[in-house]
Amino acid sequence: MAKKFPANPKNPERICWGCDLYCPADSMSCGNGADRTPHPAELFGEDWDQWQPVVITKMPVVTEAPVKDHPFPPPK
Repeated sequence: MAKKFPANPKNPERICWGCDLYCPADSMSCGNGADRTPHPAELFGEDWDQWQPVVITKMPVVTEAPVKDHPFPPPK
């Protein structure tokens, strides 16, 4: 069973968050690269778990005409 992932740990820079082992940053045992994996709070801020994707409900319509004087001729 996987460990519960903490939302905002006290010192996230001391731990590698790349797998369920949560190794100290100076002695990673999983071999997940040379650098530790940062916690999402370090990358996206303390409200990282509240983020929601932007939903686009309608695509914009392009009304511009195509460019006629292209600097390169079309391929033959």
